[in-house]
Amino acid sequence: MARKRKGIPIDGWLAIDKPLGIGSTQVVSAVRRITGAAKVGHGGTLDPLASGILPIALGEATKTVAYVMDGAKTYRFQVRWGEATSTDDKEGVVTETHPVRPSTEQILAALPDFVGDIEQVPPAYSAIKVDGERAYDLARAGEAVELKARIVRIKALRLLGQPDTDHADFEVECGKGTYVRSLGRDLAHALGTVGHISVLRRVACGPFNETNAIPLDIFREVGQGPALRSHLLPVETALDDIPALALTEAEARRLHSGQALSLSRLELPVCRQALIPDQVVRAMDGERLVALARIDSGVVRSVRVMNLHHESLGEDDVDHSRAQG
Repeated sequence: MARKRKGIPIDGWLAIDKPLGIGSTQVVSAVRRITGAAKVGHGGTLDPLASGILPIALGEATKTVAYVMDGAKTYRFQVRWGEATSTDDKEGVVTETHPVRPSTEQILAALPDFVGDIEQVPPAYSAIKVDGERAYDLARAGEAVELKARIVRIKALRLLGQPDTDHADFEVECGKGTYVRSLGRDLAHALGTVGHISVLRRVACGPFNETNAIPLDIFREVGQGPALRSHLLPVETALDDIPALALTEAEARRLHSGQALSLSRLELPVCRQALIPDQVVRAMDGERLVALARIDSGVVRSVRVMNLHHESLGEDDVDHSRAQG
């Protein structure tokens, strides 16, 4: 007999505004303690030296984490000119200095070369695996780490300001796999100097942003019982870019039980122009997310079935003995 998972069944997303000084796994642990939720995960790692939006998945939302990880992200960051570090951020030791400080005109002229699909070498201190080992573990052990260049997509890169000659502030909209630390390092090189990231903040991660986020310290105070409901976002929030497929209640039951559905025989109207072969869709029964499904040769098959629990939480749903931030 399978062991029952401990904790409260809570389904949905939280957009936590992570403070400096703690890592993503620590935020996950804090949310688990505060809510008593049975299952918690995160949708995109943030280092302790970075602040900002950390999407937290609860319950069935953990099945949609990949769609957040693959989504677009927006960061605001500051480059410190003239100092290169071992980690490409202020945590590392200074490895090189340079006297050149770029002008506003020079910075603006360099930015277009960093927009679009660009080649980027990840920092040595990164979670990328090299022969089965994390690059940052090898780097910390004093081993030389050589990582291969990869193509990443930069949608936009803007200069926000220059507090002084040593620093410049930027905002970048980027795709999956982009390292802002590498971007700052490479931009400095293109400007004839060296540099590292001195400030880093994620202001958006897919559909999660500063407008629907709550700072972790405030969530520690209000994230219990009915108060949680006002901050809990629906599971399908992570699936905004995925087309919806409307089903009847009977069709939803069949798909949920593992049966395939013929696309041509669905009772509700289907906009076939919006669908492409092998596409993933949100199978919906009214406002209820039934499953993530794939359309294959005119047949709809479930990929991830959703077993959503109650939409609202009452005061009695929280075990307050566990809800200690």
